[in-house]
Amino acid sequence: MWQLFSGIYLGGTLGANDSANIFGTAVTTKVLNFNTAVALTSLFVVIGAAMEGVGGIHTLGELADQTIISAFVTTLAAGLTVTLMTFLGLPISTSQAVVGAIIGTGLLEGRVHFAPLGPIVIAWITTPLGAAGIAYVTYWIYLTFLENKMNDIGKLDYYIKIGLIISGIYGAYSLGANNVANVMGVYVEAGLFSPSMGGLIGGMSIGLGVIYSKRVMRTVGDKIITLTPLTALIAVFAHSITLYIYAQIGIPVSSSQAIVGGVVGVGLVKGVNMLDWEMAKKILFGWIGTPTVAGILGIILSFFLL
Repeated sequence: MWQLFSGIYLGGTLGANDSANIFGTAVTTKVLNFNTAVALTSLFVVIGAAMEGVGGIHTLGELADQTIISAFVTTLAAGLTVTLMTFLGLPISTSQAVVGAIIGTGLLEGRVHFAPLGPIVIAWITTPLGAAGIAYVTYWIYLTFLENKMNDIGKLDYYIKIGLIISGIYGAYSLGANNVANVMGVYVEAGLFSPSMGGLIGGMSIGLGVIYSKRVMRTVGDKIITLTPLTALIAVFAHSITLYIYAQIGIPVSSSQAIVGGVVGVGLVKGVNMLDWEMAKKILFGWIGTPTVAGILGIILSFFLL
């Protein structure tokens, strides 16, 4: 079972990074303390992974034939990529890292099936666009129909706080349902676990990583709250809906890219130019560089370990 180590490591890095997109705002605004945010995130990540993570697991499993050793190498390559990109301060997608690692690991032995790759790549593109669209429409509806009716500031603040908690719980559930495939998909394909057991173990590893998300959670929260608590709520809500939709489709996508799309969507309602070209370059490099680096690491590790 030592081959499972790299999968647990990958799940931990995913939890430590992507959970910041869920409750970062609530922690920063002191709606929740960090420990409560960790408990809620860990609990609902596991529930989401166990209940609805099967679809994405099957999708990633179709990309390449796996053995237990190749599953170990794949998740190790993906985990190292996520760690490297995080160290460099670049926006990362665990989903892209895993797909790149699957292809790189299986390329030398001809185990890769490219047919399922098309829908996955399309999902990478539509994830931030979809989240931006949901956030844009939601914020427009609020400004058009609700803003003038919300005269009680205290009541509005209360609703926003409750909304941050509910959307955070929903986001944690969606993260587990959508992203557990990144952690356990290759192990299920290798026959080590059933999809349901893989979902449970993968969800627990992601939940464990949430414990180490404090620094990232505060950073993301500060970046989001520079809008307003309301627009931050809308961005997180759009992010969570996007993840859940793709969980139902069965394609793991990037939580980080979804939250970026949500933030841009609320800014576009008032015509605010939110595009920082330096950040745009980093995001573009992250989208292209993450699967590329993971693929290269997968090839190198396969050459020595398979």
